[in-house]
Amino acid sequence: MAETVIKIRNVKKIYRMGNEKIPAINNLSLDISHGEICCLLGKSGSGKSTLLNLIAGLEKPTKGSIIFNKCHMERMNEDQLAKFRQQYVGFVFQSYNLLSTLTALENVTLPLIFRKVPTAERNKRAMEMLNAVGLSERANHKPSEMSGGQQQRVSIARAFINSPQVVFADEPTGNLDTKTTYEMMDLITDLAQKNKQTLVIVTHDLEISEYADRIIHLSDGKIEKIEHNKNRRQSKPHQEKGEHIK
Repeated sequence: MAETVIKIRNVKKIYRMGNEKIPAINNLSLDISHGEICCLLGKSGSGKSTLLNLIAGLEKPTKGSIIFNKCHMERMNEDQLAKFRQQYVGFVFQSYNLLSTLTALENVTLPLIFRKVPTAERNKRAMEMLNAVGLSERANHKPSEMSGGQQQRVSIARAFINSPQVVFADEPTGNLDTKTTYEMMDLITDLAQKNKQTLVIVTHDLEISEYADRIIHLSDGKIEKIEHNKNRRQSKPHQEKGEHIK
């Protein structure tokens, strides 16, 4: 049986708006295993993005505990959380979150700069990642010179550059067309499986959830049901590097 990487126990997240209390996550417990592809599925307002933010240490729970890699996230201060994310976590966002003034290569090297990896080593590793996502020929292009699909490939390369234990993908294909959506999901899941990494996907899209081993259906900050997906959608065989980089 796979080792548990993340343990969520009786977690609540309550936001205050004036005198009103809004429960975004309501007494939720969940385990996420090493190497699994887990999907948090729900409509807007279901609590799925809030739950991801809590697991990743971007927000703290109002109550309950989140144990990630045997560390209590809720007990850490901001500096400790930042260092923890640098070491163990990668992110793929819907809006790509690339720095417009930097090239693809420079954007991918950012996590390595924070870890004080020497320039030559980080450039070498970044080029290897860009090659892995089929974008080595675009290394010196800035985001404005790339399509949405290409920008998301750069974002994926950046998320995986540190070989993080867990990669979080928050609506990773929300700004992409259908064909590019499947290409990106194939790429993300293939990289995670090759490197035996845990992948947590947040989406409202049932078709995206088909890539997961386990689908956590969320509603009103609670788990509605957990679906074990025996017929998980498999990524298609890779094309030659750089053959299709739309």
